[in-house]
Amino acid sequence: MNAAAHSSSARTVRLPLPLAGEGWGEGLSAKGLPMVDPEHPDWKISVQLRANARALRRNSTDAERILWSELRGNRLDGASFRRQVPIEHYVADFVCHAARLVIELDGGQHFSEEGERSDARRSAVIEAKGFKVVRFSNHDVMTNRVGVLETIAATVAERAPTLTLPRKRGRGRKESPEKTQP
Repeated sequence: MNAAAHSSSARTVRLPLPLAGEGWGEGLSAKGLPMVDPEHPDWKISVQLRANARALRRNSTDAERILWSELRGNRLDGASFRRQVPIEHYVADFVCHAARLVIELDGGQHFSEEGERSDARRSAVIEAKGFKVVRFSNHDVMTNRVGVLETIAATVAERAPTLTLPRKRGRGRKESPEKTQP
């Protein structure tokens, strides 16, 4: 049997549709609305960069884990942070979208001449997207955590003075007076 005859009789295998709420990151939502941010349609993240960000989340440094324990869950004055967020072709360590703030933690390799030039290029690209980049050394986080957190809190307050309050975990429902019995 020749190759042409074989390929025409082969079955086409298709991927199953994604479950509700999941998907491939584009197209229309279940409500028929576009899923790409209309204000930033060019902010598509490559599969490789997204995988790199996930790997960085799994393999964080001690300083990143310490700082994340202080920033996660709106713990710093109600500000919401995300970690290892792709921006352009870089992955930022921590991002507060409400304040348009990027926090970068730098290890020893960042203090060489080449490391500083690379960091300057990276900061310029991220700042061109409208973010402010604040850098701390891993040593600062390990030895002066309070000072680092105060600097971050002051920067967030300066850039986003009207943060939303964190949501309450429980729903405290009071009984209405008509339903209470003596």
